[in-house]
Amino acid sequence: MSALDDLPPLRDAIRRHGLSARKSLGQNFLLDLNLTGRIARAAGPLEGVTVVEVGPGPGGLTRALIAEGAGRVIAIERDARATAALEEISAHYPGRLTIIADDALAFDVRPLLDGAVTRVVANLPYNIATALLVSWLTTEPWPPWYDRLVLMFQREVAERIVAAPGAKTYGRLSVLAGWRSEAKILFDIAPSAFVPPPKVTSSLVALIPRATPLACDRRALERVTQAAFGQRRKMLRASLRSLGCDPMALLAAAGIEPTARAEEIPVEGFVALARAFAEHRLSHATD
Repeated sequence: MSALDDLPPLRDAIRRHGLSARKSLGQNFLLDLNLTGRIARAAGPLEGVTVVEVGPGPGGLTRALIAEGAGRVIAIERDARATAALEEISAHYPGRLTIIADDALAFDVRPLLDGAVTRVVANLPYNIATALLVSWLTTEPWPPWYDRLVLMFQREVAERIVAAPGAKTYGRLSVLAGWRSEAKILFDIAPSAFVPPPKVTSSLVALIPRATPLACDRRALERVTQAAFGQRRKMLRASLRSLGCDPMALLAAAGIEPTARAEEIPVEGFVALARAFAEHRLSHATD
């Protein structure tokens, strides 16, 4: 029998601590221990790994991460109601669960890391999932402080993350994720697995950081993709005008046809555009 069996059932913990899911916090709890175990296993071997979990709620995934051997879990939860339920898990596994009562978008976890391999595994609150991913993909310095991200998203967002050029879902998020990571959808999870059930299917996505992504100024890449996909139906010679410089010169420097559209350009093309844009700004700043 697993040591986890000594802990109160999740539904009991939810009832005792008044943990009804709040839409305002993007909460949808996972209570199926078989499913949370599958997610934890999808994160790879966890022995000796420090896992950062965002939005643990009552701790279903937290329990699974510890059961799968995570050396330490740092759980970041802004809902104060969840603290008591998480403290029950912490008391059961002394030294293996650190509870942070804070907003994950504002909290810097790096000072808490102990030099161990670190991984982010989370059923992310839907309302901040994309913002969190962008913050992790744009962290500096690079390579980042984590060795992989294993995250739950709405299926629609997951498809945007992994989309390839030419796909309808290919966009700014696809370029950013493809530039700094190798991303893939691991499996889908039906709405019925959650409490309360959302209206959409969810997907578990793994993102492995690229050790040496193509050299590029991140801010320039963000500006270029914003301009290109902000008017994605237009040719790049028109959509890039919003950058405030000659789009034809940028496209020529990047080796891209002026009549191309944003969804046709691979990550390498956007990196080339970002380099040309950064060089343009630098040359004009020194004029």
